[in-house]
Amino acid sequence: MLQPFTCIRLGLCVLGLLGAAAVCYAAELDVQASKVVDHLHVLASFSDDTFPAVTRILFTPMDMEARAYVKSLMTEVGLEIREDAMGNIYGKWQGSDAGLGSVLTGSHCDAIPLAGMYDGTVGVIGALEALAALKRAGFKPRRSLEVVMFTSEEPTRFRLSCVGSRAMAGALAADTLDVKLDENGTSFLEAANAVGYGGESHQAILDATRTPKGSVDFFVELHIEQGPLLEQEYTDIGVVTAIAAPAALEVHFYGEGGHAGAQLMPLRNDAGLAGAELALAVEAHTLATGAED
Repeated sequence: MLQPFTCIRLGLCVLGLLGAAAVCYAAELDVQASKVVDHLHVLASFSDDTFPAVTRILFTPMDMEARAYVKSLMTEVGLEIREDAMGNIYGKWQGSDAGLGSVLTGSHCDAIPLAGMYDGTVGVIGALEALAALKRAGFKPRRSLEVVMFTSEEPTRFRLSCVGSRAMAGALAADTLDVKLDENGTSFLEAANAVGYGGESHQAILDATRTPKGSVDFFVELHIEQGPLLEQEYTDIGVVTAIAAPAALEVHFYGEGGHAGAQLMPLRNDAGLAGAELALAVEAHTLATGAED
């Protein structure tokens, strides 16, 4: 039988090792798995769709309620909370050596339409429980340990993913944000300012969000697999050695219109069928490589 919260135990041991370069034994830690599940269910209730579906779009009322709930949990754990201009939320456990960079862990809580309750949220709630368990065990970190909830990981509202983490890493340009509007014509700047984040311009937001060099030395994220392999192999946790790098290519097909009945098949020029042939050709080429991934 799978034990899904073994991953939290292993994850918090990694945090402990990185935080103090000291041995950390999972067996000695009190991980309250039922509390994690309870928190995940509460988060799932902040949704524009009915459970078990979760829809939580950036800077909407449901997103803001979820953010408030996460901050309340950070307070319960005894973390120092701060939020940046982009809307990333941090909960910090100050280490004994302020000269060392932090160990950062976390994920996101926004959800695409009709998502599940574990995507992203396990990385935030699991991280909070990991720090809580370390505190209960009397652990004293040398490096500061921080839980982060990234803003706008999903591309739902502005068709741009990983907005918060890109901004932290300095990998997002203001002109990219400048042209992004939601379905109502609202800019990211307007949406962020409306809920208490933001700034005078997208560039000002990015400048205020950039993580200073040396302030973070390590990052670890707990995430569901979103695939079948771990469960099929009765394995609790896997360590990522590579990451998917999706790319998008836009192809235009142009056909000719004609009467559905009178236009004979040899004379037809259907753009949809040409697109289908390309899709099948890509599939055949990919399968022919023999690579599982």
